[in-house]
Amino acid sequence: MNFFRTLTTIVILTLAAPLVVADEHQTRPSMSANRTVTFSAEVVAIDHETREVTLAGDDGQTVSFTARDEVRNLAQVEAGDRVFAEMYEEVSISVHANPDNLAPVTAEIAAAERAKANEMPGAAVMDTVVISAVVEDINIENNTFKLKMSDGMVTEFVAQDPENLKRTKVGDLVIIGVSLAFGIVVEHP
Repeated sequence: MNFFRTLTTIVILTLAAPLVVADEHQTRPSMSANRTVTFSAEVVAIDHETREVTLAGDDGQTVSFTARDEVRNLAQVEAGDRVFAEMYEEVSISVHANPDNLAPVTAEIAAAERAKANEMPGAAVMDTVVISAVVEDINIENNTFKLKMSDGMVTEFVAQDPENLKRTKVGDLVIIGVSLAFGIVVEHP
């Protein structure tokens, strides 16, 4: 099983959805930011009875922890094995015209996969939350705007870029997407 391939497929499918919503001629504000963090380490010690594992990073620093019961197939792991992990985060915010007066909603999709019995330990987890909110008020003088969320709560925010307020209208739909994905795998050298 290739956990990173599973993870990549999940992320691509999830992140493609917001792209369908975006208008390529959009003049309203939008932004997106993402980052990927990778980690690799060597298993320098493992006690299968207590489930205590000690890893040494490429910089030589060590960390010890007790593997939870959910860590499947720990018995396959031995000193000298390599642990590889990758985390991906993305946040996107875009403002869209709302001619149909759509109400705000929140949706979440999550997926997880882990190693089968007798395979080396590994897992991939992905979670995406998409929130829509309706612009309730814009105050150019105070550089603030109010958003109505799906629970009916109205919250005031300060605009990071005041020019964005000029490109937004009361009633517009703000789409906020947050995606997190994590994959980890242990391999024999």
